[in-house]
Amino acid sequence: MRLSPALYKTVLVVCLFFSSPITHANRVACFTTNMGQFCIELFETQTPITTTNFINYINRATYINSIFHRSVPDFVVQGGGFKIISGTAGESLTAVNTFAPIINEFKISNTRGTVAMAKLGGDPNSATSQWFVNLNDNSLNLDNQNGGFTVFGRVIFDGMNVFDAIEALPISNFGGSFAATPLKDYDGSSAASLKNLVRINDVVLIDATSIFSQGILSFAVDIGTGDALEVSLRLIQDSPSIVFELDPDSVASLNNKPLNIATFSSTSGQLRIPSAMINASTVLNNIQMQLTNAESFQFTLISYE
Repeated sequence: MRLSPALYKTVLVVCLFFSSPITHANRVACFTTNMGQFCIELFETQTPITTTNFINYINRATYINSIFHRSVPDFVVQGGGFKIISGTAGESLTAVNTFAPIINEFKISNTRGTVAMAKLGGDPNSATSQWFVNLNDNSLNLDNQNGGFTVFGRVIFDGMNVFDAIEALPISNFGGSFAATPLKDYDGSSAASLKNLVRINDVVLIDATSIFSQGILSFAVDIGTGDALEVSLRLIQDSPSIVFELDPDSVASLNNKPLNIATFSSTSGQLRIPSAMINASTVLNNIQMQLTNAESFQFTLISYE
């Protein structure tokens, strides 16, 4: 289907005037823990300093064998500050080595499922390695103190099930930073040990063009004019054909064109997405879609690998 010049102009106008803070599919960090697996989409476009810092810790393997040392029901689950190490005397718990503190980049609200940096009280620019997942909508609290707590990602797919399970664990007070430590497989009949801590076993970074989570496919796209946009398509039909529709409120222009980007041809109406992450372990490749309703910008899935 060929877009008329007038309709194509409308697309561009819509794209320039709408914006959204968290639609573009960025790199994803997938964590394997002794409570299950979860993935975090990193908001590299919105919080480049914070996400670079987080990725640097991942690349240094800081979070492997780290623990979630703090759980406050209906509030947050926090980790990134302590890890279990092995030595001649066996395993022990130690604070992680940190990089220099980073500048605060508060832009996105602390709603349920978002991931934010922890920091020292009274110092907005003190975040290092520790981070937390919001279990509830904490925006009224965390958006309005200490310069606002920087949200740099969101838990995607069914990853919040892991944090809801951590939230449900018994909590012990070991003092200091461990005043609200969640314990796994612990019934209180004996002293807690390192094996009862909630531990991260592995972290993997994934760079997919798009992410499909909660019925939304989000990605950056080259529309053929030299402009790059971030957009979201909402799944509106899954039988007999799979059909997506553009969410106009999701469209935002990007100052820099990502290397990993989808392409759209206004001549043929074809949308090609190189890869799409659809769950924690599955990435589809070479997704082809066809514009089948130009008025509401509906795309029908043609093929994928």
